[in-house]
Amino acid sequence: MLKGCLIKKLLYFLLFFSTLVLAKNSCIACHDGIEHIRDHSSKMMQEILEVADKAGAKGNDCVVCHGGNPNTNDKNASHSGTLKYFLENQGPKAFYPSPTSQWININTCGMCHPEQVKSQWNSLMNTEAGKIHGALWSFGKADGYNHTESNYDANNTHERLGTKTYQEYMEQLSKLEPQAFPKESKKIPKAPTAQEIEKDPLLSVYTYLRQECLRCHTGGKGRQRRGDFRGMGCASCHIPYSNEGFYEGNDKSISKDKAGHMLTHQIQSSRKVHVSVHDINYSGVPVETCTTCHNRGKRIGVSYQGLMETEYQGTFDHEGNGQPKLHTKRYLHLTEDIHYSKGMLCQDCHTSNDMHGDGFMTGANLGAVEIECQDCHGTTKKYPWELPLGYSDEFALSPKTGSPRGTTHTLAEYLKKGAIPKNQGEGFLLSARGNPLTKAVRHGNKVMMHLASGKEIELKPLKYLKEQDKLSKKALVAMDKIEAHTDKLECYTCHATWAPQCYGCHVKIDYSKGKQNPDYLAASHAHDIHGNSGEDTLKDFLVDGKVTETRSYLRWEDPALSVNGEGRVSPTIPGCQTTITVIGQEGNTLLQNHIVTIPNVEGAGAEGQNSITMAQVNPHTISKEARSCESCHTSKKALGMGIEGGKYFADQSKSTIVDLMTAEGKVLPKRVDEQIPAIPNLKHDYSVMVDENGTQVQTVDNHWTLANPLSAEQRAKLDRQGACLACHQSIPKGDLAISAMNHMANMAGVEIDREKHNEILNKSIKISAWVQIGTLILLLFGLVFWFVYRRKK
Repeated sequence: MLKGCLIKKLLYFLLFFSTLVLAKNSCIACHDGIEHIRDHSSKMMQEILEVADKAGAKGNDCVVCHGGNPNTNDKNASHSGTLKYFLENQGPKAFYPSPTSQWININTCGMCHPEQVKSQWNSLMNTEAGKIHGALWSFGKADGYNHTESNYDANNTHERLGTKTYQEYMEQLSKLEPQAFPKESKKIPKAPTAQEIEKDPLLSVYTYLRQECLRCHTGGKGRQRRGDFRGMGCASCHIPYSNEGFYEGNDKSISKDKAGHMLTHQIQSSRKVHVSVHDINYSGVPVETCTTCHNRGKRIGVSYQGLMETEYQGTFDHEGNGQPKLHTKRYLHLTEDIHYSKGMLCQDCHTSNDMHGDGFMTGANLGAVEIECQDCHGTTKKYPWELPLGYSDEFALSPKTGSPRGTTHTLAEYLKKGAIPKNQGEGFLLSARGNPLTKAVRHGNKVMMHLASGKEIELKPLKYLKEQDKLSKKALVAMDKIEAHTDKLECYTCHATWAPQCYGCHVKIDYSKGKQNPDYLAASHAHDIHGNSGEDTLKDFLVDGKVTETRSYLRWEDPALSVNGEGRVSPTIPGCQTTITVIGQEGNTLLQNHIVTIPNVEGAGAEGQNSITMAQVNPHTISKEARSCESCHTSKKALGMGIEGGKYFADQSKSTIVDLMTAEGKVLPKRVDEQIPAIPNLKHDYSVMVDENGTQVQTVDNHWTLANPLSAEQRAKLDRQGACLACHQSIPKGDLAISAMNHMANMAGVEIDREKHNEILNKSIKISAWVQIGTLILLLFGLVFWFVYRRKK
């Protein structure tokens, strides 16, 4: 009897003990082995556990973000509802499979990070207003230069984040460029039906946008393809997903064979947040997370890694298979950006406002990004802290002047939640718009970069390098002696030696035979109370039409030049060079290789300007060695006149037929097909911005007031073609003196290589200058002597 009582008490004790264990975190009964979202000893995890304790779920960190019912072992029951505490206080209002989802993260991430969660709605990564405007322009559907449409109905109801200086700066900039800083925007219209397309084929722009262009906004998960797997909302950046999209953690309840899962259940963020994967520890947000989205358009993510897309499959693997597609493309590996080679992540340069938004809308990248190269590197004449605010961010045609910006020790409270260096030296550097750069700290005349990866890099500004005689002769000439380079060019105009150039975007939107494809924007809008979007069931969001894209040709070397919205000369690459083909529901061609013309814009009159667009860009392909002087000063492409002046292409407005022909070009067979169908409105190569007469022939940016091709005056200053002829027309026998010198050089056996050639030119220009100045001095001296002599007489 006693023995039986002891056994019964022991069973009760074990049951009670097991209940206590499960009460700590009943979720791990199924999710045993899952990684802690943050290290247990971290401040963030301790705050989460404190909330769990208040909610009556002591030790259960899962419910603070995911919600659900921790008091049951039934899967369906545990994955529903939330604790009563959270219904009456901050916290999840239902079960959230993805607590970072933009649609509900005000109840999760927003508990600790309300500023970023509120500002996300007007972030360019969410509205995609610039991308939308660019597409609408190319289809002739934009409201002039006004950015009126975005992914959502939006307005500037939030308080702008940033310092007071920054807020005042942005207020002035918004007044200067109101078309690109809208106060409100409207959600783009629904995708058109095949019947509506018959009446207005150019409405197909909304099919194009919804099926292709708008997959990357943070309100959805995007396309589930190799390289494109990611989370939504905050998890778009802060939860790691591999290119293959497989889970490689220890939670046995998560499939390891189905693509579309996070790599590990851990947050990636700043240098103080450590993630462990297969015994490898890292901190920061890997570049490949950013390239999940930044692989199209200006392609800055993949370019930063040195990846340039190609149509070809080489090289082959050990089984003879061609290169697998990444982001649905194949790549060449070119020179990586020097910052990438140094181990710098995207977040090491870009600020919180750059990435999360400041709460106010903007229509294009120049409006959203507050940093400039000079913010850290300065110029050869001024340290970063000696430059005025707004330098290189002028949105004017003259360099910014004013009092030194200095440094700061003051940070907004929301920035203090990140990784802030303990040794703040003489203060944080300031961005061109007046916000602190929390990873860049001044120490004397140097800058210590505290990278998200945990690395420390000592940066020596340009003025310091000049004072220490560490700059090459070429660098001193380009950056110090020729002040116009520093005052009127972006740094990356010279230091970005290549840029992705995909000329001619041939878009076919086919509505025949009932063709349909998913509407990604509609799928992301179809969210439920759990934060789920409709992207897991894309077949429910099919809309009429199917989009196909291809290009005319690809280049990367020596990008063209034009003036960007900040008023500075910038590398320029193809933007939306959309050439449109629309097939109707009966298979009839409604538009074929059509380029829209827009009247009374971009230097054109009533006849209209081609809507295909060249766009200024920071390619994120920076190298220490700049592009050569000749690549700009002797290049028609740099002038904006196209690759070799566009001379390689025949008349593309006429179809090309290739078959048996007479010497006069008469086609012999009757059964022939067009090899290259015509593009009626394309009178020049896609790379031509201005023709030989200086007439603009396509759009050059459609966002900013000052963005234009180089002016006639700028082209005249830049163009030094024919400089060789200026000398060699008289060499060796075009002039008596030159002929004599040439004869003496031959007699002396002088070999003229590049160095000797440059020495001769330098000597010649000095002699020429002294002769001309000396002659003038002698003349003046002679006049004075004559005047004095006459007075004496």
